[in-house]
Amino acid sequence: MEQFLQQLTNGLAVGGIYALIALGYTMVYGVMKLINFAHGDLFSCGAYLGLTLLTGLALQDRVGPVAGLLVLAVLVVVLVALLGAILERAAYRPLRESPRLSAVVSALGASIFLQNALMLVYGARFQVYPSGVLPEIAVSVLGVQVPLMRILVVLVSLVMMGALYLFVQRTKVGTAIRAAAIDQGAARLMGIDVNRVILLVFLIGPALGGAAGLMVGLYYGQIGYQMGLLYGMKAFTAAILGGIGNIPGAMVGGLLLGVVESLGAAYVSLAWKDAIAFLVLILILIVRPTGLLGERVAEKV
Repeated sequence: MEQFLQQLTNGLAVGGIYALIALGYTMVYGVMKLINFAHGDLFSCGAYLGLTLLTGLALQDRVGPVAGLLVLAVLVVVLVALLGAILERAAYRPLRESPRLSAVVSALGASIFLQNALMLVYGARFQVYPSGVLPEIAVSVLGVQVPLMRILVVLVSLVMMGALYLFVQRTKVGTAIRAAAIDQGAARLMGIDVNRVILLVFLIGPALGGAAGLMVGLYYGQIGYQMGLLYGMKAFTAAILGGIGNIPGAMVGGLLLGVVESLGAAYVSLAWKDAIAFLVLILILIVRPTGLLGERVAEKV
C-alpha cells in the first residue's frame, strides 16, 4: 500500500504537469483548429528561463525561499506568455487566411527554431537546477511520507487548472473565448475582437506551459533542450485522451496519463511506461473516439 500511494502521488504530480501543457494545446485547437507544435518548446523555454532567473537573481537569498519562488514563477509565466504572443504574431497571424497546412508547417518550423535556439544559448548538455531551493522535507499523507515538492506540484497544478476553468466559464472574456471557439464569424458579428481572443489564448497557454516547465526543473532538478518534444507529445496525448478542444478533458487526460505511467513503471516495467500510456490511449479511443469527455469543436451545417 505504501508503494502504491507513493506511485499514485508521483503520478498525480507528473499528470498535473502534463495537464498544464495539454491545456495550451487544447485551447489553441479549440479556437483556431490548429495544433501548436511549438508549444512543447515554449514549455522548455519556461524551464530554462526558470534556471536562468533562479541562478542569476538569487531570489531565495534576497526575499526568502517561499517569496523567491513566487516571484520566480510570476517572472517565468510572464516571459513565456510574451514568447507565446510573439510566436502568434510572427508565425501564425500572417497565415490566418492561408490553407491550414501552411500554419502546421509554420508551427513545425517555430518548434525547430526554438529548440535550436535553446541549444545554442545553453548548450546541448543537460542543465541542473540548484539544490535546496525548498527544504527537503516529507509530509505524512495517509501514513506515507511524501516529499513536499511533490505535494506542491500537485496543489499548484490543481489550483491553476481550476482557476483557468473558472476564468473560461464564469467571466465575460471566457465567454468570448468560448464564442470564438464555436464560430469566429458569428463572434465577430456579435462585436467580439477575435484577434484579441486568439492573442489571449496564446498568452494563457504558453503561460501554463512555462509554469509546468519551471515545476519540472524544480521537481526533477535536470532539464534538456529537447525535453519539450517528449513532454509535448505526452501532453498532446493527454489532450486527445480527454477530448481535444475540451478544457476539463485536458485536465482529466493529463492526470490519468500521469497516474497510468507511474503505476505502469512501478508494477510492470520502467522501460514500458511510455508504451503502457499509449496503449491505454489506443484502447480508450477505440471505445470512445472523441476522448473521455468528448471533443468540443464547432459543427457547421
